Formats: sequence, C-alpha cells, structure tokens
Amino acid sequence: MKPAAFIYHDPKTSKEVIELLSKYEDAKILAGGQSLMPMLNMRFVVPDHVIDINGVKELDSVFDNGSSLEIGAMTRQSNLSKSQDVKTKTPIFLEALGNVGHFQTRNRGTIGGSLCHLDPAAEIPCLMAAYDAVMIAEGPNGLREIPFSEWPLTYMIPSLEPDELLIKVRVPYWNSHHGYSFVEFARRHGDFAIIAVAVLIEMDGKTISRASISVGGADIRPIRLFEAEEVLKGENLDVRVFKSAAEIARKVDAMSDAYVTSSYRQRLAATLVERALVQAAERVSRGEN
Repeated sequence: MKPAAFIYHDPKTSKEVIELLSKYEDAKILAGGQSLMPMLNMRFVVPDHVIDINGVKELDSVFDNGSSLEIGAMTRQSNLSKSQDVKTKTPIFLEALGNVGHFQTRNRGTIGGSLCHLDPAAEIPCLMAAYDAVMIAEGPNGLREIPFSEWPLTYMIPSLEPDELLIKVRVPYWNSHHGYSFVEFARRHGDFAIIAVAVLIEMDGKTISRASISVGGADIRPIRLFEAEEVLKGENLDVRVFKSAAEIARKVDAMSDAYVTSSYRQRLAATLVERALVQAAERVSRGEN
C-alpha cells in the first residue's frame, strides 16, 4: 500500500519545527522513518502533515558535559556506535545497538525516533531506563526536562505535548570502574526482543556499591528491578547473590501475546538477568569499561 495524501514540510531549525507543530494539529514527525514509513504505507497513521526533521542539523550531536552524554534526538544509531564518547563513557550502548534491527536500519534510525515510538521491546528505551536518562523537549514555552521514568505515558505514547519536540537526551554515565551487560532473546536476530536486559554495576573495593537492572519487552514500558538492585548492594561478586537477584525478575508483571505467554517472559527475564549479572561481573573484574 501507499500513504494517504499529506502535506510535506522540510524545516531547518527546531524553532521552525515547533512553529509547525503549534500550527497544525494532525502532524507527524519524520526522523529516521524506520517506524513511521511502514505505518504510513499501511495507513495505520493518516496524518494531514508530515514534518521532516532530517534537515535540522542542530539535533545531530553527541556532547560530553563532564557528567553526562547529551545526545541529539536526530543522532543516527550507527553514529552512536562510532562515537568515541559513547565507547568510552557508555560502552553498553555498543552491545545494545548491535541488537537493533540491522545495519541498514541503524544507518537511518535515530535515538529520538526510537524513544518517541516507544516500542515495548525496543533496546534504546531499556537502556534509558537503566541510566535514569532525562528527556529534554522543547515547545512554545521553552525547554522541559522529563525523567525517563515519566517518559512512557501509556502504550507507545511518550509524555510529549502535541506542540513539543524531543531535542536531546541526557545520559548520566557511571564511573570508569563499572561493569555492564546487555543481553536479549529474540525469535531471529534483528527482531524486537521478547525480553531484553540491561545491567550496570559499580564497585567500591570488592563490594557492589551501585547497581541498575532494566528489563524490556515484559510490559508496555521498561521495568527497573529496584528490589533486585538493593539485593546486590554491599555484596561481593557472587553467583549465589546473582541468582537471588534474578529470581525477583521472575515475579515481574509480564504481558502475553500471540507468540509468548507471560510465564515464559517471566522465566526468560530471570535467566537473562542472571546471565547479564555474570557477564557484568566478569567485565568489572577484568577492568573492562
């Protein structure tokens, strides 16, 4: 099928984009197009206006502010993989991005597009939950910062006003002595994950001082396992502790669909959390970051 007729706009600045969003009620933003174009072609969405932001160059950047990476919403997923700042400060990104579709889609797909589309099984939202990232939107009233915990409003709907544009993401990075792992299980490589898990652990000597565990694909938004993180704090890198933390993942509220039951997702979440914790521990022990 082909899209229904729409009016195409090609702004060059974020200010122009916001003016268009304020002017037209039924408008869709075109970023990488990896989700929107199929939805237009199948007429799942039939907007009157399509606003192409590929010409807004100010939204394509990676900047280290000293404590966080500030990533422009139009930064391509493939460019994130090539960024030295990303490799150094948030190496788990490289592991996660390797599971995002295929290299052709990563060449077009953007971090902002993934975060606004908010597919429950997408890898990038799972990462943002693990990092307690902050979404920065701009509208007629200026900038607004939205913690990622408040970003998913409901199923595939972000907490954006109709006249707001996601302009960048702030990702607070962990210190150099931390372990990380991103693991997922999908029916085929490149498919959306049935379950994805992001793990970060930080050490103080031989004990875990800080941990973050995020599970994607189980619910309509990524789930942070705060209880499991507390189990890890103050403990040594011990497989028995990892098993105890992983058992908490077995209790998450998981959805069922035409392919996978909730109980299967729960069992898979427990397995992948344990696997990710073991890998993160191995990395921090070897001094990898």
